[in-house]
Amino acid sequence: MKHSASREFFAYWDGKRAGAAAPERSDLEPEAVRHLLGDIFVLSYDRAAGFPFRVAGTRLCALLGGDAKGKSLADLFAPKSRAEFEDIVGIAAEEMLATVGGIAAEGADGTTIHLELLLLPFGTRSHAPLSLTGLMVPIGRDDAHAFAPLKNLTLISWRHAGEEQKWLGPRLLRKWSVVRGFTVYEGLR
Repeated sequence: MKHSASREFFAYWDGKRAGAAAPERSDLEPEAVRHLLGDIFVLSYDRAAGFPFRVAGTRLCALLGGDAKGKSLADLFAPKSRAEFEDIVGIAAEEMLATVGGIAAEGADGTTIHLELLLLPFGTRSHAPLSLTGLMVPIGRDDAHAFAPLKNLTLISWRHAGEEQKWLGPRLLRKWSVVRGFTVYEGLR
């Protein structure tokens, strides 16, 4: 993660999950990350609605040109990048993986502004809708708000954060011939 706010919020989220895949929404205390609240958001995991903001911090709203509550985050992305963004949100929420992305956005005067997006899932409970938290901050520009509203967001890069690579050892395969010309391989450990 390039931005210190992303690293700090990720470390807080990671500490609160205490070995679980993700912390419960109630485990996160706004007071502990008070200085980051202007950049933090909560998204509703509703693909059909374009992942609307349930909560959006004041600095984020300033970047987007007004109150973002209820507005679709996916709609801010350029059409060529929207499907990939939606897939990444799906992976983050459904697989419970912290995800960080690099974004290029177009300012009101056409200036390109680079942002870092952090997506952090909340733990799931039965009968509760999925949601995510995260933040979006400008990279290398203290004057990014002067170019608001940002539009045509384009996903440049992304990766999952905080996941350790696990070596599973060699995989044993058992070959089953079901029908002539059709072979099934079953993986065993």
